[in-house]
Amino acid sequence: MVEVGETVPDFTVPMAGGEAYNDLEPFTLSETLGEGPIVLAFFPAAFTSGCTDEMCAFRDTMADFEALDARVYGVSVDLPFALNVWIREHDLGFPMLSDWDHELVHLFDVVYEDMYGMVEVAQRSVFVLDEDGVVTWKWVREGDNPEFGPFVEEVREEVAALHRT
Repeated sequence: MVEVGETVPDFTVPMAGGEAYNDLEPFTLSETLGEGPIVLAFFPAAFTSGCTDEMCAFRDTMADFEALDARVYGVSVDLPFALNVWIREHDLGFPMLSDWDHELVHLFDVVYEDMYGMVEVAQRSVFVLDEDGVVTWKWVREGDNPEFGPFVEEVREEVAALHRT
């Protein structure tokens, strides 16, 4: 598991941009570092109510993150083509990383093993990385706790603290 204070190992996964069904390109962490803070918001599954609410909360505050030179990425085990449809359906306006092979949920140790008793997905969680790829803040939902997670304002405050340093 990647802990606060540790550097995230480099990874490459498909990134869904949402412009079209096949709007896909590789996302490599090391190619994105140095451009400002990175927010990785893991969620269990596209097209579900809680995950849609969570990503729409980021969407509605995206201008604040952009003003801080931060990039926000949703992360789920959904296929990138489905993520593109979901992005367009909810006008999310920021990219989603497709962890279809479950590499990232294991790397960050945010595996929710039995969604609906059937499938392994991402546990709802948020990681903030600085420009060097070091985790500066994290929140991971514990078990089946109904708590939605950190308010987007908490994530913004952490990003703002990085922006000031």
